Amino acid sequence: MRRSRADSLKTRHSIVLAARRVFARRGVSQTSMEHIATAAGVTRGAIYGHFRDKVALFRDMRDTAKVPLLDTIDEILLHDPSDPLAGAENYLLKVLDTLRNDAATRDTFRILLFKCEYVGEMAGETARQVERTAELISRLEGAYRAASKLSLLRKGVTPRLAALETTSVLVGVIRLWLLDEGASLVRRDTTRLIRAHIAKLRA
Repeated sequence: MRRSRADSLKTRHSIVLAARRVFARRGVSQTSMEHIATAAGVTRGAIYGHFRDKVALFRDMRDTAKVPLLDTIDEILLHDPSDPLAGAENYLLKVLDTLRNDAATRDTFRILLFKCEYVGEMAGETARQVERTAELISRLEGAYRAASKLSLLRKGVTPRLAALETTSVLVGVIRLWLLDEGASLVRRDTTRLIRAHIAKLRA
């Protein structure tokens, strides 16, 4: 019984890995369950034994990847309460570091940004992105509010505006980094760009 459970989890994991690879190569709308079954070396029935439909499989693929937009933000932002701006900088650099070193993260971001048309069965997924982005803004705003109380935030910059700016910078950098496969746009400068962004928020 225990072995059967382990085998089931192993099969589920292989299906998710295969879906990520195929989504990244073909795009979500052009990927069928048959494509994923072939890539995973299982039958379509095996996939439906774990996932109701392609949307459910897409969501599991997205949620099981190590996407650190929110997964690690609190522990990094709160690491040094004496300097919340340093925490924000470290968080942004951590996202970029994960993007560089974790293939599943790269593929997941690439799928979410470039390989998915949010229409038809996937239309509801935009609400999830809005929800996660709003949460990111809220947590950054809290960090910048703490920075403001410590007189670290530049005068005239509100915590809300700073959080919106940082989120826009992060999303833009991720998008450009993924596009810049030849390292001719931003990849060589992303660390300096992030540090310059935070420096401009400092008092």
